Amino acid sequence: MSQFLADVQASYGRCLKERGFITRFYELLLERDERINQMFAKTDWSQQNKALRRGISIALTFAGGSSIVERSMKEMADAHSRKGRAPVDPALYIHWRESLVQAVSEFDPRFNDELGIDWQQALKTTTDYFTAHY
Repeated sequence: MSQFLADVQASYGRCLKERGFITRFYELLLERDERINQMFAKTDWSQQNKALRRGISIALTFAGGSSIVERSMKEMADAHSRKGRAPVDPALYIHWRESLVQAVSEFDPRFNDELGIDWQQALKTTTDYFTAHY
């Protein structure tokens, strides 16, 4: 695993130790675009929060080049494809990345500009994959 990804993984761990991290991410995300708000109108938030925690872990592992999560990435990409159970317009992924990085900046006491760039790079790997499978 590269150093930049190890730093991102450590940052994610620090965020998860702080109460309210996932909730704050969704607050930021839902404020960004009315289409996103509509997508989550009937969401079971307990289940969604667990799915997000797992999804971010998979995304970061995938960004590190690990093949162990390829199947999980494909399943997530299929779920968010135009024919999936929860389709996401690829134009909306920028909001996901920016909301997550903002939440990280608020919850990780070691956050800095370099770490923010590393987070963006790692998340873009995932959203590029999802876009390619849309």
